[in-house]
Amino acid sequence: MSEATATERPPEPDWLTMTAQDLVAYRDAENRFRASDAARAITGDPDPGAAIQWQEVALPDRELPVRVYRPLRGRDDEIDGLAEMPLVLHVHGGGFVGTAVQCDWVNSHLAARLPAVVVSVEHRLLAPDTPLAAAVDDVWDVLRNVLEHPAQWGIAPARTALFGESCGALISALVAIRAREAGLRLQAQVLVNPAVDVTGTMLDHASMTEHAHTAALALPQLRLFQRLAVPPGTDPRALSPLYADVLDGLAPALVVVPTHDPVADHGRRYAERLQAAGTPTRLSEYAGAGHAFLSMPGVAQQAEAARAEILEFLRVSLAVRTGGKALR
Repeated sequence: MSEATATERPPEPDWLTMTAQDLVAYRDAENRFRASDAARAITGDPDPGAAIQWQEVALPDRELPVRVYRPLRGRDDEIDGLAEMPLVLHVHGGGFVGTAVQCDWVNSHLAARLPAVVVSVEHRLLAPDTPLAAAVDDVWDVLRNVLEHPAQWGIAPARTALFGESCGALISALVAIRAREAGLRLQAQVLVNPAVDVTGTMLDHASMTEHAHTAALALPQLRLFQRLAVPPGTDPRALSPLYADVLDGLAPALVVVPTHDPVADHGRRYAERLQAAGTPTRLSEYAGAGHAFLSMPGVAQQAEAARAEILEFLRVSLAVRTGGKALR
């Protein structure tokens, strides 16, 4: 996979009347923009201390591209002497659009500064023939594959965290639950502007009314997202972490909520449920920030502070001791 050098952003479609063909055409054009040099003014420049490359993960029935971020060797003695690094498995936002490239700014920073191997999954995007469950399977299968081949990736499986944004945070929350059920111990989960309710109550939260038509996300997009995520015959509660029956025993969570976001109350309520279940959870709100602010550091002034908070949370959660001292 490769990035375009320059392109124009497509006009916003009519979300509720677009056909499947319209969706594919818009997605392709929008993702070309998000992966272009022109988009860097919005999405930010990668950290020069990280190397970035696409790789393919071979699964039993398919191959999936992942975008891999690694600290550059030779940046300092600690990294040169570290054979196994923590793993941060990242899931980009967007739902029916989106690409790992839009998150280069934050992921490269985490790779360089933790240091860690960050693997961002280019999962299947929602469409009439691709429900949310398919994207969850993609992330889960990549996670297991990477952990089963630690030497190939240069990672320490016992130091693994999940990190997702928006729909990616929903997927990450579902994968964290699946990991606990499978007996896979994770060290942390970072959920940024998570949309964790795709049931009939998805749009009933107060923040939906208060911020129904923001620039980054509006109700028509959410209605389309819900329709694609849970096609007829699907149990929406099974895909809504907010309504999970059991939320104890999960990896410690950092839930990051921008206050000017239709799904702000999703994150608040989920943090409350995690805390009530006994899962160590920190809720961090960013006043005035809009949805997807972490992927838009060029226009969102709160992104830098959120990036620093995520870095510190993961430093503590994934601390590796080498040469008698904690790697910081």
